[in-house]
Amino acid sequence: MRDIIGKYLDSIDVLKLENRMLYHNTLILGEQGSGKTNLACRIRNFVIDNNVPTLYLDFANSREDEIELRYKDEHFNYIRFAETPEFEAEFAELVAQRKHIYMAVNPEYFCKKRDERSKLSKTISQQVLLDNYYYFFHDIENLNGFYTKFEDFLLYMLSFVNLQKHGFTFLAQPHPTFENPHLKLLFSFLYLGKCSNANYYNTAILKTLKKNKFYYQYRTAYPTLLFNEIKSSMVLIDEYTLEA
Repeated sequence: MRDIIGKYLDSIDVLKLENRMLYHNTLILGEQGSGKTNLACRIRNFVIDNNVPTLYLDFANSREDEIELRYKDEHFNYIRFAETPEFEAEFAELVAQRKHIYMAVNPEYFCKKRDERSKLSKTISQQVLLDNYYYFFHDIENLNGFYTKFEDFLLYMLSFVNLQKHGFTFLAQPHPTFENPHLKLLFSFLYLGKCSNANYYNTAILKTLKKNKFYYQYRTAYPTLLFNEIKSSMVLIDEYTLEA
């Protein structure tokens, strides 16, 4: 079963994804090689198995031949964002068919001014997407460049989560942006892999983590987000390879 994605290291229990994860937000942080992509792929499989279409935004602007094979299953539909009528027509067709979409995006397309919305922002915040799709935001490279260009990052995410039916998963390397307490409240599920950056989670336990080991925190399922108890454990995520 693809809802079982690993195991707890402090108990005999398996790590199993639950339905509420489809409607809450997940943050995956860790340095290169910590297993972020593997974990995101397992979450993607779970969302797909629940018949929810996915929009995977790759802000490294990867070419199709650069994308890991485990994403290239029967649900893989690659497209690269561009401000062209041809892109708009192709993207609209994929959305109309509720296809799973893997979209390569150059962050340069985000607007550099707070009071303006780029075509990229308008595209990914279409109501048909907010009503139907589960999003993945995957930022791998050029962290500082990404956040300085996307100046309204925090306000955008805060408004986005209030409009969307399903949740989203955000993958990134450690960055001080994620220390913002308002931003932290957006996420019910938090996976922290190896982090030795002095600016973020600079603790001994996170410095020594091996690939696919994460410090896992989640908010328990109570009616209010602000006062939910937070549970923490060490987990090991199973390595996923594309199934034949």
